[in-house]
Amino acid sequence: MAVTLVHGTSFCVCGDDGEFGGGIAEGTFYQDTRILSGWNLRIDGRPVEPITVQVPEPFHARFVGRAHSGDGEAESSLLVRRERYIGGGMREDLILRNYGRTNVTCTVSVRVTADFADVFEVKAGRIRDKGHHAVEVTGTGLHLARYLDSSSRGVRITGQTLDGSAAEYSRDRVTFRVVVPAGQEWYASVGALPVIDGTPIVPLFPRERPVEHSRPAVLARRWREGSPVLRYSDNRSLAHTLQRSREDLGALRMFNPDRPDDVAIAAGAPWFMALFGRDSLLASLMSLAIDPALALGTVQTLAHHQGSTVDPDSEEEPGRILHEVRFGADASLALGGSHIYFGTADATPLFVMLLGELSRWGIGRDRVEALLPNADRALDWIDHYGDRDGDGFVEYHRATDRGLVNQGWKDSWDGVNFADGTIARSPIALCEVQGYVYAAFVARAELAENFGDHDGNRHWRERAAEFKKRFNEQFWIPELGRYALGLDGDKRPIDSVASNIGHCLWTGIVDDTRAASVADSLLSPQMFNGWGIRTLASDMGAYNPMSYHNGSVWPHDNAIIAAGLMRYGFVEHAQRVAVAVFDAARAFDGRLPELMCGFDRSEYDTPVPYPTSCSPQAWASAAPVHLLRTLLRFQPSLPHRRLRVSPALPESFGALLIDDVPLGGSRISIEAKGNDVRVGHLPSGIEIVH
Repeated sequence: MAVTLVHGTSFCVCGDDGEFGGGIAEGTFYQDTRILSGWNLRIDGRPVEPITVQVPEPFHARFVGRAHSGDGEAESSLLVRRERYIGGGMREDLILRNYGRTNVTCTVSVRVTADFADVFEVKAGRIRDKGHHAVEVTGTGLHLARYLDSSSRGVRITGQTLDGSAAEYSRDRVTFRVVVPAGQEWYASVGALPVIDGTPIVPLFPRERPVEHSRPAVLARRWREGSPVLRYSDNRSLAHTLQRSREDLGALRMFNPDRPDDVAIAAGAPWFMALFGRDSLLASLMSLAIDPALALGTVQTLAHHQGSTVDPDSEEEPGRILHEVRFGADASLALGGSHIYFGTADATPLFVMLLGELSRWGIGRDRVEALLPNADRALDWIDHYGDRDGDGFVEYHRATDRGLVNQGWKDSWDGVNFADGTIARSPIALCEVQGYVYAAFVARAELAENFGDHDGNRHWRERAAEFKKRFNEQFWIPELGRYALGLDGDKRPIDSVASNIGHCLWTGIVDDTRAASVADSLLSPQMFNGWGIRTLASDMGAYNPMSYHNGSVWPHDNAIIAAGLMRYGFVEHAQRVAVAVFDAARAFDGRLPELMCGFDRSEYDTPVPYPTSCSPQAWASAAPVHLLRTLLRFQPSLPHRRLRVSPALPESFGALLIDDVPLGGSRISIEAKGNDVRVGHLPSGIEIVH
């Protein structure tokens, strides 16, 4: 079993014994660079026999084992505990407990290797031996480094015992000569601290300070204290899933020391511990009920990096919101060959959508107003760059062969295809992207109304209405009775049945008279597999239940679709999707993965994991939160002093009580069962609408 630990841009992937180095994707990473590729504990030259592993915090794991017995000896009496902490590098505390009646003398060593591979190399399984590698051994530590062009990455390894006795260092290991008295413990701590261009990173777990006072521990504690609490639930699995989601979302936060208010969320571990436009926007939008400040920080961070010039290599354009930021030293491996890549069609309208939603949640008039110029620049991008051929829709077509072929959320090379399996060719106007554009126009109209801009309100509402009309005219395929997935480069409707259209329900761009056919299609046996809605129907030419985007099931996709179904009044459809996803979460011990294979529930009685799925992953972690919000039909509109809450909880959910839900600077409580609800501690002047 793989264990993943994460804090900010640091993460570690290892086996359940704490060891790594045997698997291509294992190691400890800092800012997209693998600073440790091997970490192996040996006692008298032998590995530790694993007993159990515990993960008390997303950044902390406890590996428990025992030393192997010598030849001809009875069972070992030496318990070995490894307390590993991830954040700005890695710290591992080694505790040996002697349960025997005689002293134990042994040699404890940690073998260390560092290839400084870029995360893209590791993911692809093709590690290149680039640059100059160096090793420096001193009496106080071991320094491994790689020099690449004008930059360097390194890691400093040091060991320290409780009694201050020295460790021994060689080119690839830290060694301790140990005597553990009968009935007593021996302790040492080994640290691995990143060094960037000669500058050591400030340790987040300094040995001289108790771990509970470290920055990651303090941030985790504050996150819990400031987050909603499920005080009571009849459904233990539901409660466990929501608690796990809250923990993982807190762990995936990224903090910028230069801009402390810009707390954003990374996309997911292990491959996407970085800021992603679409992923971070959707994940923070779906987790608004936990912490609107996370969404605000994400919007502020993306606004800070908003496009300002035309650069075909990075696909930057004025007003465009970025696709991803990468920190690795070798930028040539990143998309577009740049640390910041902008090739996405949907992040820019989603940016405006999220700002509108933040206004509805009462994030603060001054904060919203400060971001209005960024929203308007984003809308300018839609008109001048997003609409590439002047037909009124937003298309994508990559400007560089180093960029993404597909630039919607299904961004794999084969993620957009016709019903017969033929790959669609760009420029492509995706249906869900048009839905986001429509919702962005509506959000901007509401923002104008909130600030007394009546002309602006009228302008954007008229644009939204006209845009919705044209979408329903040109994306509807009359002879098939369904919407197109998109329009290809020749303006041909892409006729496959895919989950994308469910996002159009979420944004409200679907015509009311056609919503029922969309809803029924999404819950058909070809689309719904019992754990959720597939990305592509099983009777389509490109269907493959083991593919990334052509038949798999994504929790975030389902959460968005369920919200769309509920928006149009398809309560039973939405409940069915929500229950299926929560059932899947139970099978994964409460932590939903990025995606699952699309095999039918009747074929396999547990969801089949996708082999390289990220976990924890931001929008998968946010999916249960958004699903519960959907089932509560919780829609704030604080500028209008209203809160709509009208639960439609499935019977299996039973009763629940949630405290400390953030809303307009206050903390409210929600007690609900079935269709009944009681809301407490509302801000003064807020009217509840059922």
